[in-house]
Amino acid sequence: MDYLVYVSHDAENLQFWIWLQGYTKKFYATPPAEQALSPPWSTVEGLQPTGNDPNQPPRTAEKPKFGVSQYEINFDQQDPPVTPAGHMSPQFDKQSFISGIANTTRSAAESVEDANAQAGLKWQSFTIQPHRSEINRVISHYLAPNSPRELNLSHKTRAAVLHALQHTTHPSAFSLVRDIVEGTLRGQSHPNFVRWSICNGNKPRVLFVRNASIAHVVGGVLLAVILILSSVSRWWRLFCFPLFFLGLSAGVAAYKGLCVIVHTGHNRNLRPWEQFGDGASLNSFDNDDEATLSTDDVYSMTNRSGEKRGIFMDTFGTSNSYDHEPWVERYKKKPLLKRIFPKNMWVQDETIRILQDRIVWQSHAWSAMISVPLTVLIVALPKTGVF
Repeated sequence: MDYLVYVSHDAENLQFWIWLQGYTKKFYATPPAEQALSPPWSTVEGLQPTGNDPNQPPRTAEKPKFGVSQYEINFDQQDPPVTPAGHMSPQFDKQSFISGIANTTRSAAESVEDANAQAGLKWQSFTIQPHRSEINRVISHYLAPNSPRELNLSHKTRAAVLHALQHTTHPSAFSLVRDIVEGTLRGQSHPNFVRWSICNGNKPRVLFVRNASIAHVVGGVLLAVILILSSVSRWWRLFCFPLFFLGLSAGVAAYKGLCVIVHTGHNRNLRPWEQFGDGASLNSFDNDDEATLSTDDVYSMTNRSGEKRGIFMDTFGTSNSYDHEPWVERYKKKPLLKRIFPKNMWVQDETIRILQDRIVWQSHAWSAMISVPLTVLIVALPKTGVF
């Protein structure tokens, strides 16, 4: 979640996805009498508006003929849900259900009305359907324009989803937005998260390593030119090889976000939001020997990260902006040298360590493949004896 909030800035996709999984299970756990009020929704045929007016309520004379909608989320348990003990009886009490729906907050209802109005949908939703108040909150948090956690949807997709939610609270009404969110999480967020997790250096450290690698290569070239122009033995030119090898090796690894020096201990730099703690005790890791952190501040960030993660994992809450967090201003005031050389912590994920090892060995191989022929060429050149 830290990556989605602080790096990619699209945590709302995962937050909405987690809510939809829980809502789908909850919907199928409701009594059948309540589920009947919200039939499945199809974007192709079935509950479609009469004529060409999208604002006209759907036909009620013809009941849609659906089995299991192609848009429903499949779970391991395929049997029909059984009403748990203690829930409402199959005899649906409409009056008590309507009174429960009336407790929907005014702010959520207003957001739903504004969203429907901007999508060109004029008529009101069916308020007696199950979980209508929760659907209104989801619309006000994720689907309404300028909502706290607005999903990145096109106007056409937003209007289609809102139109479906006016007719039913069935999970299949979220089919379009669910496919978009799932595609983003699987095809974009997850691969980018893996690449980000492999990086063991923050941006200032990686930029420093890249510049240092360029300086090593340039230094090797200058040393080679000086030795070629001099009258000393050509074997002195072998000293260009360490500069070429170290510069190219560090540069190739830094291209993947790795600092070779930090990697020698399988460590990584603390992220900016992890560098400022609140004075938690050293027992935050329960004496885990693998968590070899540097100072008390590193231990204290564990508790702080847990509290933030709980906030960001909430389905309904404020926006995912972190500009108000104390670490932002403190990190801006931090000296550049301390940003380049922050405190480190051990990489606990073995898979990440294996991937990092592979990248470092590949960088060494590429460096050797370039440095060795280049050094041989420099040694083979005749000396000019200018000085």
